[in-house]
Amino acid sequence: MMATPPDRRWQHNRFYRWWRSAIVSSVDHESVVARIEDESGWSGRYVFMTMMSAGIAVLGLLLSSPAVVIGAMLISPLMNPILGLGFSLALFDFSETRRSLTALAAGAIVAIAFTAIIVLVSPLKAPTAEILARTRPNLFDLLVALFAALAGTFAIIRGRGETIVGVAIATALMPPLAVVGYGLATWNMPVLGGSFALFVTNLMTIALAATVVARFYGFGHHLSSQQSWLQTVILILVFAAMSVPLGFSLTRIASETVTATKVRSFLSDRFGASSRVTQLDINFDRDPISIRSVVIAPRSAAADNAALQKALAAQLKRPVKLQVDQVLMSAGTGAIDAQRAELQQASEATAAENAEIATVMRLVALSAGVAPDDVTIDRDHHRASATAKPLPGATSATYRALERRLNAAVEGWQIAIVPPFGVFPEIRFANDSDVLDETARDAVLLSAWDAQRWNVPALGVPGLPVGEPPAKPSLAERRALAIAALLRSQKVQATSLPAKGQTFTLTALQPGATP
Repeated sequence: MMATPPDRRWQHNRFYRWWRSAIVSSVDHESVVARIEDESGWSGRYVFMTMMSAGIAVLGLLLSSPAVVIGAMLISPLMNPILGLGFSLALFDFSETRRSLTALAAGAIVAIAFTAIIVLVSPLKAPTAEILARTRPNLFDLLVALFAALAGTFAIIRGRGETIVGVAIATALMPPLAVVGYGLATWNMPVLGGSFALFVTNLMTIALAATVVARFYGFGHHLSSQQSWLQTVILILVFAAMSVPLGFSLTRIASETVTATKVRSFLSDRFGASSRVTQLDINFDRDPISIRSVVIAPRSAAADNAALQKALAAQLKRPVKLQVDQVLMSAGTGAIDAQRAELQQASEATAAENAEIATVMRLVALSAGVAPDDVTIDRDHHRASATAKPLPGATSATYRALERRLNAAVEGWQIAIVPPFGVFPEIRFANDSDVLDETARDAVLLSAWDAQRWNVPALGVPGLPVGEPPAKPSLAERRALAIAALLRSQKVQATSLPAKGQTFTLTALQPGATP
């Protein structure tokens, strides 16, 4: 084994002595640990304040009001247990880890349940831009959580500014938690899963960053009053397990970053060294991914958009939808002229986008019989929705046809028309038949469409067997099973109801509800 050179050993010892004297000795470790242990557990006040913060947060999300969401952060008590978790990992204190995790679990459960109840009784259930923005982790969310954790740990160690820093930590945790409750109430699995992934990612980021900072300030296992090798091993395993979701998120974020770099490099190579990629927007939520860019290039470097899209798809080895707005400059054009052209292009693009949104709002409002201001627009994801006013003689099929016509007419947008709440259509079978013919199948699909637009996660089916289907089901049971299978293919749950003659009319139910 090679010995450490004397000069390196001296430098290491010098750095260690400086760290011990300048960093570690400046902290009153016992008082900080006592304070964290006193505040990191759960209590009635903690649960109540968590519920109130979550309630305000979900109302702000439903109203798409950032100011209300920020107000919810001011009263959130989530900082204490999550920092308690971070410090307990640094101290290898299993009992404190258990207390902190219990408090976090209790807070998360009551927050999700309370927000779900609010959404269920709220007349506003359409997903807003504020809700959709919290359905997947990205690099900036991770950075917010990381910086909040660093600031929060530093503040609690130094005893300054904990309240303000607690707002930053709550910003990374409470809105995603409220969106989980929204997704549960509306039974929207993509929203629920995405927001829960964001919550877990931010939680792990804050806890692990707090652990690192605590170790830097000298918080170690020697400060824990009770420590065994078993507890040490368990805590190391907990630390490793907590790193797994963070690793998955970082892997996905890294993949998206690499893709963005490849796209920018591709455009730069295609248009030449004298060109400039001034704007690049990539929507990874779409399938295929949607890419829009603005490129300033010489007129001689003009390229066909279809050819660019085909070449880019081949390079990325995946299908893409590419739109390149080319600002073509004549030879000898100066930098000032290029900047003017860029500003003009950006202005024209913004004006075109605003005009497109205005057109979509007008068409949706006209079809739904409402004012344009009543149309909800998600600019980032190109979605529009409106709750239709009752039209004389109109049925759910009428509103579904209007929605389909709008989606066909407005390319690149997803339009949702919410029909007035009413009775589901009757489903009729031919005599002695358990097969859904074209008319019956359309009635089931229309019922599923109604349920999705009304945010109804489950429909009651008359005659549907409870549990496993019987070995020899009756005709009514076979019909109900056929209806339930088609509903489930449309991601709508089916619940049993008593049989009612030869016709079937579905009933809106909440999951697990009994008629």
